[in-house]
Amino acid sequence: MGSAAKDANGSFTAEKKVVVVFVLGGPGSGKGTQCANIVEHFGFTHLSAGDLLRAEIKSGSENGTMIQNMIKEGKIVPSEVTIKLLQQAMLDSGNNKFLIDGFPRNEENRAAFEHVTKIEPEFVLFFDCSEEEMERRLLSRNQGRVDDNIETIRKRFKVFVESSMPVIEYYNSKGKVSKIDAGKPVDEVFEAVKAIFSPYNAQSA
Repeated sequence: MGSAAKDANGSFTAEKKVVVVFVLGGPGSGKGTQCANIVEHFGFTHLSAGDLLRAEIKSGSENGTMIQNMIKEGKIVPSEVTIKLLQQAMLDSGNNKFLIDGFPRNEENRAAFEHVTKIEPEFVLFFDCSEEEMERRLLSRNQGRVDDNIETIRKRFKVFVESSMPVIEYYNSKGKVSKIDAGKPVDEVFEAVKAIFSPYNAQSA
C-alpha cells in the first residue's frame, strides 16, 4: 500500500505498510480529544486537514496565499491542494500510522485521496453523536469561537450530513467503518476506541 520510507521522488515506497485511519464525525463529536488519546496510547501521527491549511496560510507561501484567497471568496480548496499538504506531512513525520481528521469531507475528496496517494484507509473511525449533544457541547465549550453560535452550528451539521455521510456510507459498504457512540463521557468513549485500536498496539515502535 505504501511506506514510511521515501523513494527518489519523495513518495512512499512499498517497504513498510502505511496505516491510514480517517476520523470522521460531526462538529463537537469529540474527534480532537480522542485523536490526542490515540496518539498518546498507540503511536499514531494526528493530521488535521484544517490545521495544515491554516499553517500553510500562515507560512505566507504562494500556495498559502492562494488557499487564503479561495477561502475568502467562499470557494472550496481543491482536493489536490489538501492532499499534497497531507502527503508532505506524512513524509515529514517519519511515522507509518496516521489519523487523518476532518478529511475526506466529501466523496470527491475521498476519490481524489485514493487516486493521488494510492492508499486506501485501513478503516474509518466514525464518532456517532446526536445533534442535540454536539450542539450542547459546542455552545458550552468555547464562547470565543465566532462559528459556535446556533445558526452556524446547525449549518455545519447540515453540511456534515450532506457531504460527509456519503463517505461513511461508501466505506461502510466495504466493511471499513468502526462506529463509536460518541455521546457517552470521554473516558467511556476512549474505552471503545481502545478496543478498536488494540491490534495496532504492538506496532507502536
